[in-house]
Amino acid sequence: MSRSKRAKKRLPLQDPIYNNRLVGRLINRVMKDGKKTIAQKHVYKALKIIKEKTKEDPLNSLRQAIDKIKPSMEVRPRRVGGTVYQVPMPVKGDRRESLAIRWLILAARRQPNKKYHTFSEKLAAEVLDSAKGEGGAIKKKQDAHRMAEANKAFAHFRW
Repeated sequence: MSRSKRAKKRLPLQDPIYNNRLVGRLINRVMKDGKKTIAQKHVYKALKIIKEKTKEDPLNSLRQAIDKIKPSMEVRPRRVGGTVYQVPMPVKGDRRESLAIRWLILAARRQPNKKYHTFSEKLAAEVLDSAKGEGGAIKKKQDAHRMAEANKAFAHFRW
């Protein structure tokens, strides 16, 4: 492996229907075992459900939900003198969106099967909840911010 250059950042492809990179990233994160067409069906059906419930553009709801989930601070472990400290650090650009998408999907997967019968319904419900400022993904963001706030004393270990 060459260490001379950093790897170039590859942009995710846009999805074929909405021509949106965010939807393309969401599809790639929902995908399991390389089954992209199944992931596309789930995401598109969720967007269709959102459109039926809100009577407006589902991409706006998705963008609004992702913006509300994006964390600004996180804790990262730093080893200093044999002790590992949880050091609060700001989250940089692309990682914010990655964490938001990851937390959104994780919260959707944790929804109960009794209430929502398909993953599409779970994802749509979580996007709508997040757009309102509630739900599992928002709770995950608040937990991350709370951890960063609690470990503010170790901020001087950031370098």
